[in-house]
Amino acid sequence: MRFAFFGDVVGRSGRDGLADHLPDLRRRLGLQFVIVNAENAAAGFGITENTARELFEAGADCLTLGNHSWDQREALTYIVREPRLIRPLNYPVLSDAPGRGSQMFETESGHRVLVINLLGRVHMDALDDPFAAVDRELDACPVGVAADAVVVDMHCEATSEKMAMGHFCDGRASLVVGTHTHVPTADAQILSGGTAYQTDAGACADYDSVIGNQKEEPLRRFTTRIAGGRYKPAEGPATVCGVFVETDPRTGLATRIEPIRVGGRLSQTIPVVALQTA
Repeated sequence: MRFAFFGDVVGRSGRDGLADHLPDLRRRLGLQFVIVNAENAAAGFGITENTARELFEAGADCLTLGNHSWDQREALTYIVREPRLIRPLNYPVLSDAPGRGSQMFETESGHRVLVINLLGRVHMDALDDPFAAVDRELDACPVGVAADAVVVDMHCEATSEKMAMGHFCDGRASLVVGTHTHVPTADAQILSGGTAYQTDAGACADYDSVIGNQKEEPLRRFTTRIAGGRYKPAEGPATVCGVFVETDPRTGLATRIEPIRVGGRLSQTIPVVALQTA
């Protein structure tokens, strides 16, 4: 199976970047499933029904969220109606968070893909233990048995926590990939148990920025310690960043992972895939 995961979409630039590049990437790479982290899609903070619709129309099959899940109030009701939108799994039970933290999807080719969204705890919101939460999901849905692929989006600040999650899930997930820090890391690899891993997928954003935001306000806060206004997404051409994964049809574990970077300012890299022709 071939699928791709794309990192945090930041504002209009990120949405336009996906609309411009994702249809061609789906054809070129023979993608059977596409996951996109969309927690910054609506003006940099959260998601709305309209912004989600744009990403689905661009070719996303599933959208994951993160610490900005509820910044747009309409997300609280939209997620109940939209099963393709996934919020972090490890909200406390007593929070009664709407929506789902994991979801099984069936592709047009008949593959079953389980997507799990987690929120880290190091320098992040104080949610329940993401390791215990994902452990229950992976035990309940073994890769290669109940699912043809399992994808874990680890949305968190600390690289150590992301790497720990990768090793914790090794051999039980097809892909563990980090989101939130918006910078693509250079450590795409297949772990010893067969799980594809990258510490951060990067963002779909204008990289003439500070993690996707216009530079002026972050610089003001760093240099003066005084806020002058809201952060606003940068508006230049986006680099669309993500990872491409191929899996073994027998086990659901990874046989290949490569980064994707297309458009905008960053160095470009698109995996070379030999597609079968009739």
